[in-house]
Amino acid sequence: MLSGLSFSTIALLMVVGVLLDLWWGEVRRWHPLVGFGNWAIALERRLNKGDHRFARGVLAWMLAVLPLTALAALLVWAMALPPAQAAAHVLMLYFCLGMRSLRDHNLPIADALAQRDLPNARRLTSYIVSRDTTSASEVELTKASAESLLENGNDAVFGTLFWFIVAGGPGAVLFRMANTLDAMWGYRTPRFLQFGCAAARIDDALNYIPARLTALSYVLLAPGLQGKRRAWQCWRAQAPTWDSPNAGPVMSSGAGALGVQLGGAAIYHGELEHRPTLGDGPPAVGADINRAWQLVARTTALWLTIACIAAILMEYAHA
Repeated sequence: MLSGLSFSTIALLMVVGVLLDLWWGEVRRWHPLVGFGNWAIALERRLNKGDHRFARGVLAWMLAVLPLTALAALLVWAMALPPAQAAAHVLMLYFCLGMRSLRDHNLPIADALAQRDLPNARRLTSYIVSRDTTSASEVELTKASAESLLENGNDAVFGTLFWFIVAGGPGAVLFRMANTLDAMWGYRTPRFLQFGCAAARIDDALNYIPARLTALSYVLLAPGLQGKRRAWQCWRAQAPTWDSPNAGPVMSSGAGALGVQLGGAAIYHGELEHRPTLGDGPPAVGADINRAWQLVARTTALWLTIACIAAILMEYAHA
């Protein structure tokens, strides 16, 4: 392990990190990722102008991510006692995870839709997606929320856990900062087309393996053999139609596992985008948001279970 930790320690810290996230959720004040976002905004305003926008974007990414990743690694290295080192790793993981946040932001949308309160559902959905929700229907709001849960389950949970396994707390920090910059700069708009290109491509590279492990997990957890076959077929047929090499596998397999139809047209930045269809089945409705959340939660449990079993087997093999 690049972290220098044994796999059994990594597995234990993964469980602790997820439990801390589910228990405490995001800290209300002084969250490190919020501070990082403010730093990224300042860098973008300073550097995203003039000529050589791509090179400026590379420089901005390096200035945003590399010093803080190095600081995280130095902090762990400076901890002389193993318990303090483990605590540093797990706190970094806790700050990088967003499972509780996914639940707290999406389940109220399902509740609002169940109460037929479209104005409130539109308002809540606007907080988590960049698409226009001002006149969205129940189906459109459900699609937005379910897609956010499926995709961000990978970004805020599974990708973070993957890089924690690879490199401990600094690995989780690196991944989450890179993913945050992609969310902030990775748009194909005139402002970010060149400047945000590096952020988007780096995130694609870091997310390549986690996204496919997430898609495979969604397939395995689909109900019944027919559901698993449907999720697999949706992944293979629909993922290549999406521009994002990682969102495609994750959302198509997730939609197939749920047995609903996601994707389709949506308004972004004032323009209608005709996106490919995801999944197979009837259009998603409000209750499917809860099902999407349960799929993310069960996938998290699956990953933690596999990590713990692997740790036990490795300890047994070395005994």
